[in-house]
Amino acid sequence: MPVRGKILNCLKAGYDSIFRSEVIVDLLKVLGCGVEIKSRHNKDLNTFDMANLRWSKIIICTDADVDGFQIRTLILAMLYRLVPTLIREGKVYIAESPLFEITTKNRTYFAYSDKEKNEIISKLKGKYTIQRSKGLGENDPDMMWKTTMNPETRRLIRVMPDDVILTEEAFDLFLGDNLPGRKSFIEENGYKYLDMIDVS
Repeated sequence: MPVRGKILNCLKAGYDSIFRSEVIVDLLKVLGCGVEIKSRHNKDLNTFDMANLRWSKIIICTDADVDGFQIRTLILAMLYRLVPTLIREGKVYIAESPLFEITTKNRTYFAYSDKEKNEIISKLKGKYTIQRSKGLGENDPDMMWKTTMNPETRRLIRVMPDDVILTEEAFDLFLGDNLPGRKSFIEENGYKYLDMIDVS
């Protein structure tokens, strides 16, 4: 199901706002399993029942840029707050999408990181071109199949909360009300992500 742009931050929003959001309610209805919270605001959604989940895997697929990462995190936060059992049971996955397309005369390679790009280039002989991979919405169906949809070749990361306390702390730090903690984290670690800043 396509999600256009950023969804509501479910860790900071009240249930009235969450269940007024059409995109969030639509996502939950597509899952089919209901929600794990009790509120007068979610009368259109059933109580959670894992047996009603319509899919064996829930795959979050976003662009490999800063905006895509934020959308991915917001969707994970929604699942974490409203249907956490899906994460605990290992039903949630992230599909990696390529950062670069490297084209030679005979073949196109896809690199999912700078390191992978450099490894591919070091093995090539002859001319090649490199371009940043387009956003998923701009890819044609054939390209989507090659890079993200084909079960034989796609790369999936299973989302598993190995440590429940650390997971709660991370969500609170990045999306919750822990503003002092977020500021400290940026001060201490922000320099590591300077190459990802979108200043356009």
